[in-house]
Amino acid sequence: MTLLAPHPLHQAVLDSLGSAVDVIAQCIEPKRPDELLRQKERELRCVADAIPQHIVALGPDGKLLDANRSVLEFSGLALEDILAEDLLTQICHPDDFERIRDKHEGAFELGAPFDLEMRLRRKDGRYRWVLLRYNPLHDDQGHVIRWYAIGTDIDDHKHAEERIRNETLSACEDINRASVFEEIVGSSEALRSVLHQVAKVARVDSTVLILGETGTGKELIARAIHKRSNRSSRPFIRVNCAAIPSSLIASELFGHEKGAFTGALQRRLGRFESANNGTIFLDEVGELPAETQVALLRVLQEREIERVGGSQSISVDVRVLAATNRDLNAAIAAGGFRQDLFYRLNVFPIHLPSLRERLDDIPLLVEYLLERHAKKTGKRFRSIRKRTLKLFQTYDWPGNIRELQNVIERAVVLCDGETFSVDETWLKGERTRQAAPALPFVASIAEREREIIEAALAQSRGQVSGPTGAAAKLGLPRQTLQSKIKSLGINRHRITGPST
Repeated sequence: MTLLAPHPLHQAVLDSLGSAVDVIAQCIEPKRPDELLRQKERELRCVADAIPQHIVALGPDGKLLDANRSVLEFSGLALEDILAEDLLTQICHPDDFERIRDKHEGAFELGAPFDLEMRLRRKDGRYRWVLLRYNPLHDDQGHVIRWYAIGTDIDDHKHAEERIRNETLSACEDINRASVFEEIVGSSEALRSVLHQVAKVARVDSTVLILGETGTGKELIARAIHKRSNRSSRPFIRVNCAAIPSSLIASELFGHEKGAFTGALQRRLGRFESANNGTIFLDEVGELPAETQVALLRVLQEREIERVGGSQSISVDVRVLAATNRDLNAAIAAGGFRQDLFYRLNVFPIHLPSLRERLDDIPLLVEYLLERHAKKTGKRFRSIRKRTLKLFQTYDWPGNIRELQNVIERAVVLCDGETFSVDETWLKGERTRQAAPALPFVASIAEREREIIEAALAQSRGQVSGPTGAAAKLGLPRQTLQSKIKSLGINRHRITGPST
């Protein structure tokens, strides 16, 4: 448990309270007049009530004896009610009560100062974190005759601490990935077009859907959008939707309440709350399970979330950036992705070109990556073998820039001279495979497209247009679908029967 360092104001309060207690201790000596004792008690009460912190007096066994005005105003209880029943029983958060009770039992026996953090219920029903510092008052024989506890509100500090912890968790997920920007190194027309779109959309809060193959740098484009936006000083939270089990993704995104499921031992903020006023990047958004898609749609429509196991709507101000390498239109047709969610995400689509669409950038990328990895290994290369550079420009790069980076890093480790080169066999097999006739691949795509369209026509009983037609089900304009039906040679009368 994290405890706050003593604040000078707290020490001043303790000193003042200690002086007042000393006066009372003197007053309770035998032969002192009762009137003088009552006067000193009234003076102590005035001092305690003037202090904005919560102050309570307890007996040697921890039984509550008195409380100042701050405690009464916070709890909304009368002093008689507090004294009639243990204060913590009435206002301590149920999740904290057992921990606090166990700590009290041991600490009161030791008789030494101690601190506790706990959640206390305010009179409006909301719980706030409070730091209580307990200090004992001893008699001449060293026996504890009173305990005095001073409480300070630390609710804002605790929530900030939890948010920082979540942001740190997100940062730790990124720490094993190289923090490089080679994906935006280059000057090709395809790349310049993307960067122009980034500069335009960064200044507004529109939702962005980043599309592209694996390894094209979708996350770095998302980070570039965030850094150029008005939210750049706020959190950037990344979530890999494909890396989180479907049973836990809702909890990860929206948080959960204690007891929401097995293992939920306490309330936890989700990534959306951690990203409040900032940006959340949903990588591989096409992998979200159906029930989470519904919850995400609500966030985009109403800017509200609901923690798993909770019933309270929580407003969030978060910009959503999403990315996928899937064909979401095909996923919609297959029933794996919601069409209404797609429309909400696809406000501003950005398509990242593959490396084979950026052949002019390969020399720059090779130079950049070679310098970076050579520096790591302490090597120095004066030239690049021409055959190697030509091989890089003729290879298809199915893994895009990520694959290029891995090949260069491997070659740097193995090269001993000052001329950089790679073993051609690393790429020859893949290049040969990529050079094979493309007809079977194209044919398979056409066949899959035919199956999807025929299924949609069957569901709509041959109707193409209208709200229940096949075009609406596929998320395609009517004219586009009619064109595809004609080009694929689909006979919709054969599918639906002569009556249609």
